[in-house]
Amino acid sequence: MKNIAAIIPAFNPQSSLITYVHQLLTTTISQIIIVNDGSDDKYANIFEELKSINGCRVLEHDKNIGKGGALKTAFSYIWSQKNQFQGVITVGAHNQHTVQDVKLVLTMTKVFSEGIVLGVRNFHSSDSTLLSYWGNRATSLFFELLYHKKLMDTQTGLRYISIKELPWLLRVKGARYDYDTNMLVAALKRKCPIFEVEIGQLRLKKNTIIQYDEITNAGTIITKMLMNYLKPRDNNQ
Repeated sequence: MKNIAAIIPAFNPQSSLITYVHQLLTTTISQIIIVNDGSDDKYANIFEELKSINGCRVLEHDKNIGKGGALKTAFSYIWSQKNQFQGVITVGAHNQHTVQDVKLVLTMTKVFSEGIVLGVRNFHSSDSTLLSYWGNRATSLFFELLYHKKLMDTQTGLRYISIKELPWLLRVKGARYDYDTNMLVAALKRKCPIFEVEIGQLRLKKNTIIQYDEITNAGTIITKMLMNYLKPRDNNQ
């Protein structure tokens, strides 16, 4: 079986990312690609230490362009070595996904080896606010209304993607958090299979702002979704 690479878009990460990378490398993940998406200079030492880890590669943007842009940078890098990999798994940089969650999605790739596998979060956890719960429900229901596909968590950042899907994913529009939704819309249009796997509870550190991963601003997400539906752009989808 070919290898699976983990992709972590990172903007101003905490030092805990270093420990997390070491933990991920104890799984079946063979390589970790971290994209430093224009982080502030004070985080440079974290990225320097990440570069020293065997099996971890750091790609860098001069300025912050957003999660979607960071993902596409990593997709392009992996595609240049496509013969080595069967797929990629995208993971958050702020401890949103436990190693157990990642292992669960990796295990399910033995069953769902094609298309996209979504790690669906549990919004009933103690860390989940009423606003985030109803925000997630609203975006999921709106997505189903527009695209006739029921997905429980359209914004999850924990996703396994088969290597053969990367070329068209590089052409999907969206440099920021809207890329997560655009990816799923494009997958439906291409009849790319989408599977869902329930992972652990939603994990957000209290009093911590996550810069761009798994955005819970339902109003903005729904507005973008509606605009794309009413005025679809040429996304090469």
